[in-house]
Amino acid sequence: MVSQTVELLKNEIPLEQESVVLTEATVNGLVLVDIINGFCTVGSGNLAPREANRQISGMINESERLVRLFCEKKLPIMAFLDSHHPNKSEDPYPPHCIVGTDESNLVPALRWLENESNVTIRRKDCFDGYLGSIEEDGSNVFVDWVKKNKINTLVVLGVCTDICMLDFVCSTMSAKNRGFLEPLESVVVYSRGCATFDIPLEVAHDTKGTLAHPQEFMHHVGLYMAKERGARVANQLLFGVAEKI
Repeated sequence: MVSQTVELLKNEIPLEQESVVLTEATVNGLVLVDIINGFCTVGSGNLAPREANRQISGMINESERLVRLFCEKKLPIMAFLDSHHPNKSEDPYPPHCIVGTDESNLVPALRWLENESNVTIRRKDCFDGYLGSIEEDGSNVFVDWVKKNKINTLVVLGVCTDICMLDFVCSTMSAKNRGFLEPLESVVVYSRGCATFDIPLEVAHDTKGTLAHPQEFMHHVGLYMAKERGARVANQLLFGVAEKI
């Protein structure tokens, strides 16, 4: 039934993805959204997968592969890590990714990034990394990062496709359109590097306060809405004209 619904959705709101060339004539930046244990590593908290998940595993593999290419080229990377204080809830979700726990750390496959000179780590306490980058004095760490590195094209990937990733893309597109992120010209969501979680309807019915969240359905919706906001959605990335990612 779920597969039939997903196919119906894809027929009603088809998502055309593209192949994007990241030219070396411009500055390309990469943003990782919440690729952390609390969302991606089996058994690592209230919002972590309960068992191995193909979409999440594929997202981690693609992220690691892309990150290594960006690091080889010394291109700027920003990684958002969901990190909450225990006395501040984030409705409608249960406590998760508490500051100081391993839930709020990068997954093992990406933990090495913490020591890379081209990587900026930003811990955030809300869905949206753009808002989570605002400091007490009103400055914005993400905005400053874009301007300092003179980023023209921004590639975004991570979890969850339809929540934190989408929220960040929406805010970034609005800020770009208002001229707050010059010289940023383009935001590219790399679909193979995105994933979301899966809560079937029958599980939601049996768990008080839980909303159904069919994975493939919501993943498609998240990508579609990112494109609807003006982001490019790519299922293939290339550096220059020949180097396929």
